[in-house]
Amino acid sequence: MTSISQITTGVRQVAALLQVAEGHRDAATPCDEWTVADLSNHIVHTGGQFLTMARAGEVDWTASPDQLDDPVPVWDERSHDLLTVIEAGATFPLGMVAAELSVHTWDLAAALGRSTDDLEQSLAEEGFAFMSANLTEEQRVGAFDPETPAPEGANAYERLAAFAGRTVTRP
Repeated sequence: MTSISQITTGVRQVAALLQVAEGHRDAATPCDEWTVADLSNHIVHTGGQFLTMARAGEVDWTASPDQLDDPVPVWDERSHDLLTVIEAGATFPLGMVAAELSVHTWDLAAALGRSTDDLEQSLAEEGFAFMSANLTEEQRVGAFDPETPAPEGANAYERLAAFAGRTVTRP
């Protein structure tokens, strides 16, 4: 079961990658047609969507993310608020948060040429458990490509990325 400490770690990992990403905003990502800037905006937007969910609000998953010149302070604020609401006892699917954080951590790391070997693997394991138990083929359409094979020796982030339809290679 996903813990708040795992989510906190995931939030910190994303924050560190977003800071590095600032110098690479036009770079391509493993997400079709998304640049690092687009991916960063999506990550920040989804953090806001999760905050709305945690506060029992209505979420419009079709809403487009804001185009942010500097996503880091917005991410810091939204993720801090989300963690505060979760710590206060909000009933919320932490496995969904683990999955989103982990998939996009891999996407951002891959776009920046960084490994995910040194990241907290249990977060991606929780994300994989949530996605494999809850993601239907109908939900994949428009959000994820069909699952691809994970390479031999793949870490948890890489296995999750392959499950989410990313093409994963190991150095």
